[in-house]
Amino acid sequence: PTSVTVAREPDGRWYVTFVIDTTDPAPLPAAGHTVGIDLGVKDFAVTSAGEKIANPRHLERKAKNLARYQRRLARCQRGSANRAKAKAKVARAHRKVRNARQDFLHRTSTRLVRSADVIVVEDLAVRNMVRNRHLARAISDCGWGEFRRQLEYKCERYGRELVVIDRWYPSSKTCSACGHLLADLSLSTRHWTCPGCRTRHDRDINAAKNILAAGLAAARDSPGDACGADVRRQGSSLPRSAGKQEPWPVTAAIPVLQGGE
Repeated sequence: PTSVTVAREPDGRWYVTFVIDTTDPAPLPAAGHTVGIDLGVKDFAVTSAGEKIANPRHLERKAKNLARYQRRLARCQRGSANRAKAKAKVARAHRKVRNARQDFLHRTSTRLVRSADVIVVEDLAVRNMVRNRHLARAISDCGWGEFRRQLEYKCERYGRELVVIDRWYPSSKTCSACGHLLADLSLSTRHWTCPGCRTRHDRDINAAKNILAAGLAAARDSPGDACGADVRRQGSSLPRSAGKQEPWPVTAAIPVLQGGE
């Protein structure tokens, strides 16, 4: 090993970390599949193929136990042995939640990287979103930032492509069948019917389809598509710029997916 790090966690556990040099893994074989991913709170992720990945809500399931441990900690006298034990118990509870979340994110990201050649996600501003005190805990529990980080390094490692589209792209309000853009769509509306082509949409599946279409348009360097604005490919340090930066038209041009893309 090139270096060794020994660390002690707040719960009292010791960890030894080795850093070694290895050869790059072989790229994964072509999967012949592309996928767009819409991240959310109700469902952790919804794919353009219609798959809904349930949100395990790790912190919410352990909230009662954590609150009980924290109340016990608050009642202990500072500097006492009982306070040290109570503090370690709180740290262990947080570690279990953190490890369960990491395991879920690794399993989910690895499965997606293995199953798709191109993965498209939105550039979510997680730091801004957690300022909403009503949703801060739920958003933090999802681990969207860590999920994207895992997708980035796994795509680079295994020869996949990750496309990140502009966070302002109206994926939920745009009809994936005809491109009609709704003037407004409330968060409570989970299904809607397009007034242009009368297609009935599941809000999240429709958004995932639009995310995929926008990502594929950007990856193919389509300068006429405004949905290609501010899109980054994996490994690029600068955002892509679309040919035109215009307000979203009522009938935004969304590429219709062909041939199972």
